[in-house]
Amino acid sequence: MQPNQTEAVRKRKRNLLGVLVDETDYATTIAAVIDAAAQGRGLSVTALAVHGLMTAHGDREYRYCLNHLDLVVPDGQPLRWGLNLQYGSALGDRVYGPKLMLLLCGAAQRHGLPVFFYGSTMPVLEALSRRMSQRFPALKIAGVECSKFRQISRLERAGIVERIRASGAKITFVGLGCPRQEVFAFECRDLLQMPVLAVGAAFDYNAGLLDQPSDWIQDRGLQWLYRLCQDPLRLWRRYLLLNPKFMMLLALQVLKIHSPDPGHSIRPASEARYG
Repeated sequence: MQPNQTEAVRKRKRNLLGVLVDETDYATTIAAVIDAAAQGRGLSVTALAVHGLMTAHGDREYRYCLNHLDLVVPDGQPLRWGLNLQYGSALGDRVYGPKLMLLLCGAAQRHGLPVFFYGSTMPVLEALSRRMSQRFPALKIAGVECSKFRQISRLERAGIVERIRASGAKITFVGLGCPRQEVFAFECRDLLQMPVLAVGAAFDYNAGLLDQPSDWIQDRGLQWLYRLCQDPLRLWRRYLLLNPKFMMLLALQVLKIHSPDPGHSIRPASEARYG
């Protein structure tokens, strides 16, 4: 990022349980991504929810990665509420990953910026590409590549980076899941020299493979309950254990009893190279 833009982003960062989350909205985030894409600059972005924040709270290496991304936007309503409560941020809405992805694809279409989809499975990527092409007929999808669902070698990662760059893409969307996608964005931003956005379940939602809850449910922060009902065996630990812990720790921070230091993190000893 250019110096003045980097400084502007840093001024919006707020400490939530040791993770630096940006006071930002859709318009600001989209403008930063499109500007970086047009100039061929690296920009690392993640749409972070409670699960990711709590993972970082207990993992100092992952926290380091998150705190060195350019933009950590509040995907989950609880993060938005936390920013508003702790810092008076007055954010009227969260920056929800699936919606952010749609808005960015629309902006990329208008600006003639090709996009690349990396992660998930080939059936999901095929459905996603089909739906995006229907919704944005002039959007150029430069390429797709599915996840290998394991750690990859340095040579394999170099190959992925080279294929994305050779495709002519100007924006890369990553759907590897937390924490792998944020680690990829941290490690590969400068290698790709374009915006790299970790958007998680946005691939499944925008491919039409996961049902979206109603706006009423989303606005009240109940999407976790909706997802829990969809996949209880996989998600019960995430929501029934992490959500109450988040609320307790946030209360301690608001009451100034405990405020984790964002600097209390560890640079990863070696590259994780998830793919």
